[in-house]
Amino acid sequence: MPSLTVENYIKSIYQICHTSDGHAATGRLATALGVSPGTVTSMLKTLSESKLVTYTPYEGVRLTGAGSALALRVVRRHRLIELFLVKTLDLSWDEVHEEAEHMEHAVSDRLIDRIDAFLGHPEADPHGDPIPSSDGTLKVPKSRSLAECQVGDTFQLSRVIDQSPEFLRFLSNAGLPLGVAGEVIANTPEGGVITVRIAGAETTLGQAAAEKLLVTTPGA
Repeated sequence: MPSLTVENYIKSIYQICHTSDGHAATGRLATALGVSPGTVTSMLKTLSESKLVTYTPYEGVRLTGAGSALALRVVRRHRLIELFLVKTLDLSWDEVHEEAEHMEHAVSDRLIDRIDAFLGHPEADPHGDPIPSSDGTLKVPKSRSLAECQVGDTFQLSRVIDQSPEFLRFLSNAGLPLGVAGEVIANTPEGGVITVRIAGAETTLGQAAAEKLLVTTPGA
C-alpha cells in the first residue's frame, strides 16, 4: 500500500503534467508540496526506483504507466469524497477540498466503489472535474475557457480550474455556480474584462478569472 507521501507526490506530478508539456519540473513540484527542491529530488529518485516515475535531472519527471494508474486511483478517491460531502453532508463546494485531502488516504478502494455506486456513478465532482472510473478510465468532456467565447455565445459553466476557497466563494457571490447558463454580451481582451448575462443580470469578470472557467457552448 503506497504511503501518504508517495500518493501526494504522484497526485501532484499528475496534476502538474496535465497543465504543462507532460513533465513536472522539480521547482514547481516543490512549490506545490511545500517542501525544498532537495527533498523533492531525493523523493523522485525513490519513486523512480519504484518504477512509478521517469526522472531526468534538470528536465523534470513524468509518470510511468504504474504511476498514472496510482494517480488516477487517488484522484478518483478525492473527487468522489468531495461529491459525497456535498451530497450527504451539505458542505459547500468551497469547503470540501481540504477535507478530501485528508480523507483520500484513509479510505479503501472498496469503500470508494461503494460511495460511487451510492452516488449513482457520477461523472464529475462539485467543481466539474471528471471522476475516473474504477478501471482507470477518465473521460474529459470537450470545453473551452469562458475567456475564449465571443459576443453572442451562450454557455454553460462546466468546470472550475481554480478551486481555492476564495475564488469559489467569489463565483458563488457573483451568481456563477457550476451548471449555470448564460450569454456573453461583451468581451474586450484589451481592457481585460468580459461581461455575461445570467438570468437577466449582467456580471463582469476579469479575463484572468474567465480563463479559470471552462464552459460548454452549442456547436463547439
